[in-house]
Amino acid sequence: MGAADLVLPEDAKALARAYPLLLSTRNQHKIKEFSEILGEAFPVCGLGVIPGFGEVEESGDSFEANAALKAQAASVLYDGAVIADDSGLEVDALDGAPGVYSARFAGEGAKDGDNNRLLLEKLAGTPEGERTARFRCVIALAVRGKDVAFFDGSIEGKIAFSPAGKGGFGYDPLFVPAGYTQSFAELAAGVKNQMSHRGRAAEKLRAWLESRGS
Repeated sequence: MGAADLVLPEDAKALARAYPLLLSTRNQHKIKEFSEILGEAFPVCGLGVIPGFGEVEESGDSFEANAALKAQAASVLYDGAVIADDSGLEVDALDGAPGVYSARFAGEGAKDGDNNRLLLEKLAGTPEGERTARFRCVIALAVRGKDVAFFDGSIEGKIAFSPAGKGGFGYDPLFVPAGYTQSFAELAAGVKNQMSHRGRAAEKLRAWLESRGS
């Protein structure tokens, strides 16, 4: 069955079981994280299943818009359901930056270390009580180029004065969730996934899929 012949099913759960959920990314950290959260009931694969698929320009001005762009683009070429997330860090002292530019805060092609260093530079001299921040995530689910549903999650915390931990990715070494003294990068994956912005959004996705049909 080709993508052009696919009819949007009333039973989204059946579609998710018929094909692995395609996560519109090549980021192996994200693929692993989603796989752990969604579990065996909803297997996840990455963009490697679509040879030659190019990068999708994240030109939206919101997490929801960027997630939709990525999910829609890949769903035209895939028989099953496609999910894509856009997430980022919002720092209050920086008026919500880096926000949708979190992955390229230090410029196009920036690595995690570059972004973390720039964030610490911009927060230099900012006292602990004013380093509040949150991670936000929006997941879009699309089939045959059309949006089906959106799921969001967030978690409050603060930005540490120096990175700590070797787990996770992105800003995890600097983000200390509310109620904890350890960074996301120091916490066990299972603990992080239960509370993370992406974990909370993915749990809503899983609950939605489970509720669709028998």
